[in-house]
Formats: sequence, C-alpha cells, structure tokens
Amino acid sequence: MSHSQAWIDRGLAHVATTYGRYPLVAASGEGCWLTDIDGKKYLDFLAGVAVNNLGHCHPKIVEAIQDQAATLLHCSNFYHIPQQIELAELLCQHSFGDRVFFCNSGAEANEAALKLVRKYSLDKFGDDRYEIITAENSFHGRTIATISATNQEKISSGFGPLLPGFKYVPFGNIDAIKAAIGPKTCAIMLEPVQGEGGINVPPAGYLKAVRELCDQKELLLVFDEVQVGLGRTGTLFAYQHDDVEPDIMTLAKALAAGPPIGAMVAREKYAAALPPGTHGSTFGGNPLLAAAGVAAMKVFVEGDILAKSVTTGDYLREKLGELQAKYTFVTQVRGRGLMVGMELSIEGAEIVKKALDRGLLINCTAGKVLRFVPPLIITPHEIDQMVKILNTIFSELQTGE
Repeated sequence: MSHSQAWIDRGLAHVATTYGRYPLVAASGEGCWLTDIDGKKYLDFLAGVAVNNLGHCHPKIVEAIQDQAATLLHCSNFYHIPQQIELAELLCQHSFGDRVFFCNSGAEANEAALKLVRKYSLDKFGDDRYEIITAENSFHGRTIATISATNQEKISSGFGPLLPGFKYVPFGNIDAIKAAIGPKTCAIMLEPVQGEGGINVPPAGYLKAVRELCDQKELLLVFDEVQVGLGRTGTLFAYQHDDVEPDIMTLAKALAAGPPIGAMVAREKYAAALPPGTHGSTFGGNPLLAAAGVAAMKVFVEGDILAKSVTTGDYLREKLGELQAKYTFVTQVRGRGLMVGMELSIEGAEIVKKALDRGLLINCTAGKVLRFVPPLIITPHEIDQMVKILNTIFSELQTGE
C-alpha cells in the first residue's frame, strides 16, 4: 500500500465527508508546485482556490509566521494588537476604506457585512429597510446567512428555511437591479467578477451604474472580493478596474497568502454602526495571522507582482485561446488577470481528473467552466507546461481515446 492510500484510508475513517476529495495527499509545496506524500509533483493552477496568490511557502510569509510564532501566538481582542493595527493601516492606505474588522474566513467577512448594512439601515431609516439584492450564480459562503445571499440551489438545498430578506437578479443586468429595488431595500452585494459562478466578468460600465444607483437610492454597496481581491485580477482590488468604489468590501483567501484570515473593510460612516458589543471574533486578526497578512500585503504593494499578473494573465488567456481555436468543445475563454475561465460544451469533471493524473491541478466550476487561478508568480514557461498537458487531454477527448 502506498503512503498516499494509507493516509486516504485513515481520513475516510474519521474526517467529515463534506468534500469530494481527489486521491492526492499533500505533503509540501514550493512556488507553483505541490508535492504529494509519495513525492509526485503537481503544477498548481488552483492555488488552494485562489489562496496561495504568492505561491506555496513564500519566504516572506514563512519568516513572518516563524518570527511571530516564537513571540506571541494569540491574545484577546480585548487588547490592542500591533500586527493587526499595521494590517488595518495597510488595507486602508491602499483602498477606499477607513476601518477594518478582522475575522477568520470569507463567509465570516460577508456575515459581518450583512450585519453592518442592516444595522446601519436600522439606525438611519428604521426597522423596515433590511432587504439585500445579490446576483444569480453568486457565491458568498457556507453559513446560513451567506447561503441565503448565494442564489445557487446546489449550495442551499437541504438547509431551509433560509434567512429572509434577499432578492436575486441576473449578474450584469442593471435594469434588473432597478426593478428589484423596493422600499425595503438597504444594500446591493456583488462580486466584481463572479468566481464560483463561472468566472463571469461584468459588462463595461455595469459596476459604475450600480454605484450611481446606490447613491441615488441611499443604498449601501458591498463588493465581495474574497476570491477576486489581492492581485488576482491584476489590480490590488478588483473594483479598481471599473473606476468605482464600494462602501464595504470583504476579503479573505489570499489576504495572508495561506493562513486563515478574513476582513471587512468599510467607510467610517458605516463602520460606526457596529460599536463595541455588536460584533466580534475570538481569533480575528490575532498576532500570528495578522503578521502573515502584513507580510503578504507588503509583497502585493511594494513589488511588481501586480504588473506581472497582468502580463502573465494576458499570456494565459492567449494560450487558452489557441486551444479554443483548435477544439470545438471549448466555447469561450474569459477572465481578468490570473482569474481565467474556459467554458466548455461538455462537463469538465473528467478533464480535472485526467489533469490530476498528469500532474496538473485545476478545477471545474459551474459544471462546464475550467477555472485557472494559479499563483501570481506563475511564469510563461509554467503556463506552457499546463497548456501542453491540457492539449494532450483535449486531443484524447476529441479523438475518443
């Protein structure tokens, strides 16, 4: 029995069965490569689902964690935490925001945003303005509130009744939002680019039109940048592509380039609606995680990684476009920066399995969209390696091998 199979058997015996896992037992990682327990290397174009934006075990992240682990792992948010303060400063200095609430995940960041928009609206307008408009095919998390905000049956099925107070509209359709706004509406919550929904990029001018509509109707605008933020689309935050700013932004995934941390960034006038005692998190922004976040943010803003993600993202879409021209079952290549989707006319799950066998990590979302979210440090050479593997798989599919 291989080392991998032994670990898999142990996991199947005791770990919750909430994931459909592939037969890979992760052991180590470096840069854009993941190595399993048996020593096989995989070119990683999933990056922990857009978490490892700086690659596996980036030396600055590792150093920050090691140094902080030897100094102070955790203390309560009853006290002031220097690393948390520095991370909040960095986030506000490089965004629209004035204040940051720290938590542990994207779902928790979105929970905080949902609470904030309702509390602010209650304070300003009274108790009959609580509805939030979200988009079809969105994804905002796995808690009861965030699956209620997420309009996907496969996510919410079996967990009803869901939290009331949400309206769903087609993504990219400003007229649909206008029609959905009513006297109870308090906020609009969108992903600037939909991730789990299939790497859906909004039409030009859409986010700006939403911003103008929120201003006209006194609605709060929330951008969920959990997957798209921190350089993924070629700018530090995805909203920066559209010359528009939200009132609230949620972050997680790549914020510490590996360790679990989430954040809600808000303008001062809205953040003030959550005074002491209204919200909290035991581990949110603790010294260890915040230290990793500070190190990651400095890499994002001080080097050329954002510019590289633009040029390598262009190259990735170009090479995938060549496959589209070659294979009839590839219908579209779309995305921004290094957040790219390849839509197929066939189901993509089998392609993901074939890629894994050949040492390539990708995944499929929305049934027929192959998702490519590699580390932002990916090179054209590694993109060529990935495309070569895909081309072999596609050729086999086309010839029926």
